[in-house]
Amino acid sequence: MEGRRIVFVIFDGFQTLDLTGPYEVFQRADLLAGGYQCDIVAARAGLLRSGSGLPVHAGHGVDDAPSDGVDTLVVAGGSGVDRARHDPALTGWIAAAAAGARRVTSVCSGAFLLAAAGLLDGRRVTTHWGRARQLAREYPRVHVDSAPIFVRDGRVWTSAGVTAGMDLALALVEDDLGRDVAHAVARHLVLFLRRPGSQAQFSVALSTTPPATDPVRAAVAAIHADLRARHAIDELAAHAGLSPRHLQRRFTAELGVPPAAYVERARVEAAQRALAEGDEPVEAVARRCGFGTAETLRRTFHRHLGVAPSDYRSRFRSTADPLTAQEYS
Repeated sequence: MEGRRIVFVIFDGFQTLDLTGPYEVFQRADLLAGGYQCDIVAARAGLLRSGSGLPVHAGHGVDDAPSDGVDTLVVAGGSGVDRARHDPALTGWIAAAAAGARRVTSVCSGAFLLAAAGLLDGRRVTTHWGRARQLAREYPRVHVDSAPIFVRDGRVWTSAGVTAGMDLALALVEDDLGRDVAHAVARHLVLFLRRPGSQAQFSVALSTTPPATDPVRAAVAAIHADLRARHAIDELAAHAGLSPRHLQRRFTAELGVPPAAYVERARVEAAQRALAEGDEPVEAVARRCGFGTAETLRRTFHRHLGVAPSDYRSRFRSTADPLTAQEYS
């Protein structure tokens, strides 16, 4: 494979791992098989600080970096992306570089920079789950899917938050150099070659807006007060003081999901917390969180999170837990 120029775009307030994670993946692949040259471009050459304060040197600014000859463009995200996406020189350079690039990619909220450069219209993309609604709202021509770890739409690849940039980079390496090289890189960096599950497994916050009116708030409060209850629409309507049809319409309008879907999400997220924080058997968690049986919990977890309850517990249980942590002296 001929040398391919991988260009990382950063800015003041970028997320450190959005750069260093994928950079390490490509550098390790280059050591194993050759073929990659990594450059860093920013609005100006020189020292920039990440959102965590780590100083990083950008070798080129947009005024001296050639926009042609880019194989893969990797745009980082981070807290500074909102200011960066309003910099016409930066977004203009990104658009120019993307025009001739074989692949255009973003990590986390770097999708906002690609959108500002006009590169995501009509495409299916992902970003950090915490900013997906904002991206969809501010760029209505972009089809945002907050579930996947990364999405490929033609030559445009977008990834979820922070460490998902490494998942994306491994997929790009596999696309270029094959599974064996990508697997060797993953082994060296102690990563999944293909991480199981979706973004949903990493957040236990309900992905809905808060209710805006007292009747819907009353229905939501009843759901969380007793997740084991049936919560049929007529029962929730009684709590809300509305007819079932009226509650169904109001609930969906305010929260973006119908009552039945909200009940299931609330149960899943309660089970996520219970599995990560407690020692109860899966069967007990299933009963307490309203699933009835462990099998029902397992099927629902697979549908929402793409993992089994036992796998979820093994990944997210506290490292201080005596059953999962080992101490070496």
